[in-house]
Amino acid sequence: MPSDTPPAIWHHGWHLQAQQLKSPNFGPRPVAACIDLIVVHSISLPPGHYGGDAVQRFFTNQLDWDAHPYFQSIRGLEVSSHFYIRRDGTLWQFVSCDDRAWHAGASQYKGQSNCNDNSIGIELEGLEGDIFEDAQYQTLARLCQQLEHHYPIAHVAGHEHIAPGRKLDPGPGFDWRRLQKMLNFPPQAFPDQSV
Repeated sequence: MPSDTPPAIWHHGWHLQAQQLKSPNFGPRPVAACIDLIVVHSISLPPGHYGGDAVQRFFTNQLDWDAHPYFQSIRGLEVSSHFYIRRDGTLWQFVSCDDRAWHAGASQYKGQSNCNDNSIGIELEGLEGDIFEDAQYQTLARLCQQLEHHYPIAHVAGHEHIAPGRKLDPGPGFDWRRLQKMLNFPPQAFPDQSV
C-alpha cells in the first residue's frame, strides 16, 4: 500500500534531490544562530558565460586561474554558496544548510549583521541586470518552500539588499514580484522594493 508520507528531502542539511559537490569553504554557525534568511545571488564565470563547470570549480577551490583573463581578478578567493541553480533549473549544493557558507561577505539585513551566520545562500547562474530563466524560478521557488518547511525562514533578499553599494546581484533583471507570487510567504518576507 503506497504511503502518503512524502519522501525525505533533507539529511543533515543536505538536499537529497540536489547534485552534491562539497566545498571546503564553510564553517560552523554561531551556537545561537537562527537560520531565517535566504539570500539570492547571481553568478557566471566568466561574467555572462553560461554552461561549463567554472562556478563549481570556483566554489571548490579548483578553478584554473589562468583559464580566462577575468579569473585573475578573483584569484585566490575562497567562497561558497549553499546552492547553485543552473539556467536549466538543475540544482547543485556545496555546503550543508546546517553550516555557514561563505557567500554574503560584509553584510547586514533587518538588524542582523554578518548575514553568513543566519542565512542560506542561493546562486542563480546569470548576470546581474540580465533576466533569469523560467526553470530557474521554478527550482528557486520550490527550494525556498522546502527550506521554509525545514528552517525558520522569515526573509528572502538579494545580495544587493544585504550589501547595498557593494553588491548589485541579482539585479534589476530578477523579478521579485514573480517569486513572491510563487511562494506563500507574507509580503514582509521580501525586500521593500519588491512589494
